[in-house]
Amino acid sequence: MDNVELLPEPEDDRILSAIDPSVVGFQDEWRSEVTGWAPMVAKPIHRVRGRRFLYTNITLFAILVTLMLWVWQSGFMFIELPPPKSEWAIEQAGFEDDILDGLTGEGVRVCIVDTGIDISHSAFEGIQVVFKDMISNSVSPVDYGVIAHGTLMAGILISQSHQMGVAPGITLGVVAALDDDGSGMNTAGEQTISDAIEWCIEQFSADIISLSLGGAQTDGMTREGPSVSSTRKALDRGIFVVAAAGNDGGNGDDGRVSVPSNVPLAISVGASAEGGELWVNSSKGNQITFDGVQRMHPNQKPEIIAPGVGIISTGTEDSWFSSSGTSDSTVFVTGALALILEDQPQLRSSVTQDSTCIGEVKQSLRQSASESIYQHDDASGYGNLDAGAWLEEVRAMPNC
Repeated sequence: MDNVELLPEPEDDRILSAIDPSVVGFQDEWRSEVTGWAPMVAKPIHRVRGRRFLYTNITLFAILVTLMLWVWQSGFMFIELPPPKSEWAIEQAGFEDDILDGLTGEGVRVCIVDTGIDISHSAFEGIQVVFKDMISNSVSPVDYGVIAHGTLMAGILISQSHQMGVAPGITLGVVAALDDDGSGMNTAGEQTISDAIEWCIEQFSADIISLSLGGAQTDGMTREGPSVSSTRKALDRGIFVVAAAGNDGGNGDDGRVSVPSNVPLAISVGASAEGGELWVNSSKGNQITFDGVQRMHPNQKPEIIAPGVGIISTGTEDSWFSSSGTSDSTVFVTGALALILEDQPQLRSSVTQDSTCIGEVKQSLRQSASESIYQHDDASGYGNLDAGAWLEEVRAMPNC
């Protein structure tokens, strides 16, 4: 057996065959075949993922999603983007003019008649508000609006953070006179509005009454209502009244500004958009009164337009809201006037005691309007509010 080789049988490798190595070609053919030496083209091996690995991946994915939701809701490691601002409105209305530097409205008493105010907003920290509730009997400030309309308006004036108020140093009085009527609107009876104005006059001793509200004029009106009578009383005592022109502009415009902004010496305010263009819903005025009297300068309606589209201000639950309307525009004019009365204290109601200088201040408003058309337009009044230019004109008034 020394001269033979032992090779296993293909059918059973436990059986060995003796092979004579002298046989020519045995390794090239037969042996190579039976022992697997012959070359073969490699084929891919199809691996099936085990179910246990699939279940593992699904479990890990579920854990990851749960973790992300927990992080989102808990606030941990969550970057909160700051709310937007409406700085364009401050600039467009002329509040950045150097002539206004250092003025905050300090010492000026402003009374807002609205839905109330939510004083818990962080932007009102440290602020004291004189509050009167004509909806219920609350002693503490509260906002009854379907949206926090009064809080929004107050923030335009006195916000101490983020979107800063235009007259943060004023003494603010707020009367809650409007509330949710159940249909998504803030409404009040005219007598309630009149009583609120009377409170601003008699109890709060206002220098300015700001009315971001208004009622409709009708062709059947033969006598003025109580809100108009109270507005006239305020003006006769030297108290400035700034009121919204209304939001019924466009195709359905009745051509009449809201009551009581229709009162001659009151300042009726329309709304402008960014860039100074008239807001499409800002109400037009009619320069002929119901009793046929021609309105004269500087009391043609509306007198002025101011920023009123997409205005960022304080809302409920420490949030920031965006709103549009002549309500917002009214407060910008109120704020500008508060800065003027701080600079020119002789114009305050406690000093003048009558309406002698109100007409001159309105004439200055007419002359100072940005891009003023001077002759008046039924929709845009005398032009856009320019707070700095208005103060400059007031300082030059010859008689007051």
